[in-house]
Amino acid sequence: MGERLFFIGPGRAGLALGYALWKAGNVESILYCGRKTDPPAHPLFIQGVARYVFGLEGPEPGTTAVLLGVPDEALPEISMALAAHGDSPPGCAVFHLSGALGTDPLAPLLEKGYSVGTLHPLQSLADPVLGAEQLKGVYFAVSGEPAAISAARRIVNPLGSSVLTIPVARRPLYHAAAVFASNYLVGLIGAAGRLMVQAGVPEDEALQAILPLARGSLENLGRLGPVGALTGPVSRGDVETVGLHLRTLEARERALYSSLGLEILKLAGEGGLDENSMEELKEMLEREK
Repeated sequence: MGERLFFIGPGRAGLALGYALWKAGNVESILYCGRKTDPPAHPLFIQGVARYVFGLEGPEPGTTAVLLGVPDEALPEISMALAAHGDSPPGCAVFHLSGALGTDPLAPLLEKGYSVGTLHPLQSLADPVLGAEQLKGVYFAVSGEPAAISAARRIVNPLGSSVLTIPVARRPLYHAAAVFASNYLVGLIGAAGRLMVQAGVPEDEALQAILPLARGSLENLGRLGPVGALTGPVSRGDVETVGLHLRTLEARERALYSSLGLEILKLAGEGGLDENSMEELKEMLEREK
């Protein structure tokens, strides 16, 4: 028998995950509860795959998992509202999709017999349709009761995905790492594009020029690790070029360049950069933070 999934909140993450699981072929039914009278314009509803309910109802008997795709601050309220609908269907797990929070917001549902856990995809889901393809083979961070973690493994296995079991107390560290790798990366590439425009590259070409460089760096990173993938003036101890950059950049970009340069300098040291260059670069970058 396939999964019978009950989503609360048809946002980008919830829709992308539901669509990905349905396309993986191990889902018997999907239901979404939402705050708007009509469902979003999404293939799940257009194709009649999923059922949509305005408001909130309790999950039917046979439901295998409830997934809460709502803002973090709404989780306690939604958990209490769902708990008011009665006891858990037998063997049903409930997850929220937050990256930073543990299982405390789900306490009312634990009292109703649900096994409680977290299920956070380690992926950037900017589009609720295209995101389904992006979820194939990614890691999911899980925390919670053993029964919930087992259910999470079963649910994401058809995607070719694995789980990272994160202790509840360390969820904020995990989520900060995800922010560095995703949100901050977008900000960093945005800053690079802005500098390209300042250098005279047409705005409609700046990002397209940078993306192959960024992709190449990510491919090298996956193949060689952080130390082996490192290139550029800091990695080779090129004090003159780093100084030229710092003299050229405006204050905003100079501070960002310096902070990242100090982080890169640690990797360069692991890669064998000589101590004299390390000290000179460190002094130069710390002045500009």
